[in-house]
Amino acid sequence: MHALRPRAAALVHEALFYDDEASYLAGTMSFLESAAGAGEPVLVAVPDGRLDLLRAEVGATIGADAVIRYVNMAEAGRNPNRILPWVLRSFIDEHLPRPVRIIGEPIWPGRPPEEVASAVAHEALINVALAGCAATVLCPYDLSGLPAGIRRYAERTHPVLVESKDRRASGGYTEPSDLLELLNQPLPEPRTAPEVLVFEANGLARVRHLVAERARGAGLPAERVADLQVAVNEVATNTLAHATGPGTLRVWREGDRVICEVRGPGHIRDWLAGRVRPAADSERGRGLLLANRLCDLIQTYTRPESTVTRLHMRR
Repeated sequence: MHALRPRAAALVHEALFYDDEASYLAGTMSFLESAAGAGEPVLVAVPDGRLDLLRAEVGATIGADAVIRYVNMAEAGRNPNRILPWVLRSFIDEHLPRPVRIIGEPIWPGRPPEEVASAVAHEALINVALAGCAATVLCPYDLSGLPAGIRRYAERTHPVLVESKDRRASGGYTEPSDLLELLNQPLPEPRTAPEVLVFEANGLARVRHLVAERARGAGLPAERVADLQVAVNEVATNTLAHATGPGTLRVWREGDRVICEVRGPGHIRDWLAGRVRPAADSERGRGLLLANRLCDLIQTYTRPESTVTRLHMRR
């Protein structure tokens, strides 16, 4: 993979460490009051419980006239790969060329563990994808409810750390490409035996049929079945377009999820693939982006000889 380095210094990306409601409000409300004083557009994208808390505090402290957009991160960011293009970048682009403020909480207590690595990758990629943007992004981390190792990841993905009244540069900040290499690990094997299909270009109809059959059998509603078909078809098509041999589809159920895995020869060299929107005149870069928009989680493990893409859809 090529190295990823921030291209400009306009972005401010901070981690806010808190351990109770009081420290959460102290850090976030100071941030919001500063934004209100500067007249900057604000996006608050946090899980629903925190969303209600902040909305009430803003009404009581700043006033009901504060212009703040509230987004439930547990819904809009349930697939962490969606957050950059469809939450953060959309808000920034809407307000160009004005500077914006964003509170974004992509990792919270209770987030399923299989989603955390993608959320950490999202935090690292903010430093590259938004480097040229006039944006200040504050990311709260609940030290009382999250595993201890998450703090270390936050220190590695945020150039600035905020705790209590202390604001300092992170001594643990890590080059995004180095951290992405660390997170690029083999995915765990299914806990139940998957159904397997080897496919080539003339076999994409069979891919779509198998996905639909297993998704309906798992109880997914019709629109979710169709979304999963489209997403898997996009990834399977990409696999064949960038590979010299056939691909392999595996499908199984795990808890409340239907999981489809596409494996094939080929190597993803761009860590931002599927997390940024391509230029309007670009003929490439939309397949994985669309799959991320449709699915509840997409995990990827890539190496020079092969790539594995795992697509999750909840019932």
